[in-house]
Amino acid sequence: MKLLTTITALLFSTLVFAQQKDWLTDNTGFTANVKDNKATLTLTNGLLSRSFILQPNAACIDYRNLSNGEQLLRAVKPEARITVNGKQYNVGGVSAQRQQAYLLPEWLGEMKGSDAGFQYVSHSVTPVQAYVNWKPQAKFWSTQKEMPQGRDLAFTYRSKLPALQGITVIVHYELYNGIPALCKWVSIENKSGKSVMIEQVVNEILATPEEESAVVGRVNQMKPPHGLYIESNYAYNNAMKASLSDQTTHWKADSTYTSQVNYDLQTPCLLEVYPPFGVNTAITNNATFRSIRTYELLLDSYDRERNGLAQRMLYRKVAPWTTENPIFMHLVSTDTTKVKEVIDQCAATGYEAVILSFGSGLNMEDVGPANIRRYKRLVDYAHSKGILLGGYSLFSSRRISDKDDVIDPKTGKPGGAMFGNAPCLGSEWGIKYIEKLTYFITQCGFDIFENDGPYPGDVCGSTTHPGHKNADDSQWAQMQIQQGFYRMLNERGVYINAPDWYFLDGTHKIALGYREVNFSLPRAEQQILNRQNIFDGTWEKTPAMGWGFVPLTQYQGGGPAATLEPLNEHRDAYEKLMIQYYGAGIQACYRGPRLYDTDSTKALVQQVIAWYKKYRTILNADIIHLRRPDGRDWDGILHVLPTGPQKGLAMIYNPLKEKVRRRISLPLYYSGLTNTASIREKEGKAKQYKLKRDYSAEVEIELPAEGYSWLVIE
Repeated sequence: MKLLTTITALLFSTLVFAQQKDWLTDNTGFTANVKDNKATLTLTNGLLSRSFILQPNAACIDYRNLSNGEQLLRAVKPEARITVNGKQYNVGGVSAQRQQAYLLPEWLGEMKGSDAGFQYVSHSVTPVQAYVNWKPQAKFWSTQKEMPQGRDLAFTYRSKLPALQGITVIVHYELYNGIPALCKWVSIENKSGKSVMIEQVVNEILATPEEESAVVGRVNQMKPPHGLYIESNYAYNNAMKASLSDQTTHWKADSTYTSQVNYDLQTPCLLEVYPPFGVNTAITNNATFRSIRTYELLLDSYDRERNGLAQRMLYRKVAPWTTENPIFMHLVSTDTTKVKEVIDQCAATGYEAVILSFGSGLNMEDVGPANIRRYKRLVDYAHSKGILLGGYSLFSSRRISDKDDVIDPKTGKPGGAMFGNAPCLGSEWGIKYIEKLTYFITQCGFDIFENDGPYPGDVCGSTTHPGHKNADDSQWAQMQIQQGFYRMLNERGVYINAPDWYFLDGTHKIALGYREVNFSLPRAEQQILNRQNIFDGTWEKTPAMGWGFVPLTQYQGGGPAATLEPLNEHRDAYEKLMIQYYGAGIQACYRGPRLYDTDSTKALVQQVIAWYKKYRTILNADIIHLRRPDGRDWDGILHVLPTGPQKGLAMIYNPLKEKVRRRISLPLYYSGLTNTASIREKEGKAKQYKLKRDYSAEVEIELPAEGYSWLVIE
């Protein structure tokens, strides 16, 4: 009874229904720690709380969002589940909970452990260790300068079963300062004296409350709980969107939850996280296996903007390299003279980098001495001018050979990949591809790597490729190669553009999301479409995480009406395209042979880049979405940064052919301002505005025909 009283008191003491401040405007003071109350362990930072009992086995018994008091746990489940040598074993957890709809502390004394799986042995608390050993690079402008801080609570488990002797499972919970988010992952140590086959690792199992009450309906027809956002570092498919790239989040029905409303017990209220095809990896004696890393972000609202801000804060916190955002252009030539000319143009206008684009002639797979010397000289020249140099390489959407291509497990022949025919990253060619690119980039000193078509999840049925055994382990093995390559480049100070969701393993930037053939449309149409892409592509991505596209020369057809060359003849369109991207904090691929062709064009580029650098910090801050572009009236976005000298900056556009005057409401809650705001248009005189009860300010603004303006909030 004393134990139950202690547990009840502890859980009640961690319940906080409202914080004194909003972590999205001020996240200071929320420091991760572990409270050891003998009966329980509680991992908390004042925003998130997760509690565990240790007897009769370690088990999570409480999981709360402390901002609103929401309980995310309705029942106890194992802490993980692993499949070893063909048999499944639970890791941690207790059984015999009398009611699966909710959990009362007084029931804990009735629950039982089990000798059938892995039992709690000990735990440790250590500072969070870096997964990607990123170091801020002075050459890459960024807003974040340090890795996340926090506490790693690790539980050690072993089994009494003879078949599992020598195998240790460690379940890690990393809780970060200043954000209601943690990372969960599992390591398996093999000291059994023999090789052990790990077929699958389920690194998270949560019995959550249901989101909706439906008497009929299937799992895939109903919504999972809104209060828990899940993202793992095992994501791909070129969707350029987190939710569609996700491969490991599985919402399932829970047949043990017999009191649910759904007649067929099909409510999606059981979360399991695991790779879809398993890992199917042999661990040799004295070796350690590490699972995927799963990030759990607690949401306190149904508001799309607020949840997007929380997700963007997660990336800023756990993947701070994604805030690096150099100013670059895409050069379509590798001619030495032309490369040097563009490097000089970058230095003259304030650009910071040149990427040798697709179609430029760059071949990083050529690691011959002559090719290495040639590009090393170009890198040295660029660096002498204060300019970074990098290049493009294509991986998966190409055919290599029957021997090296992905083998369709159904047919036993090449084909069936996402892009039809594609190389296998575990083939002899694929392994050499990574080795060649590593050698080229490091020997030449490239600063930037743009990898088109990284590994997109293709399953390969080959049994002769050296990088995997067969179809069963082919996805896991290829992911390990791709992730390791990106982490290595990141740790060596190389900036990575990749059109797939490898952010949590070291990549920096992905496409906003656009249809390439749209860049063959007339320039005026491109402007509105680009602003739509910006508006739609920044709900979950920070400005630095996405790239846009500006075809200086013809791309996908379209002729003169679609292109900006000759630049001097289209300075108006050139300016507007630059302003809408830089005004969103987004780098576009300005793809062509040059940045300017006349002194007038040069002056224009210098002016825009100088403006961007003046407001660079606020322009790289989070975006509040004001009005989506539709071509019928004004559209705009608002950057907010409560910790900056500029608390906000709004970019407002007028697509109409006549001048308009509009009264625009600026939602300033996330700017951190509470009572008044000083707002000026462009570099004009500031006016004082008293904020309304919803923290908004109404500003009247006149917009030129087919023009733009900006408002600075201080």
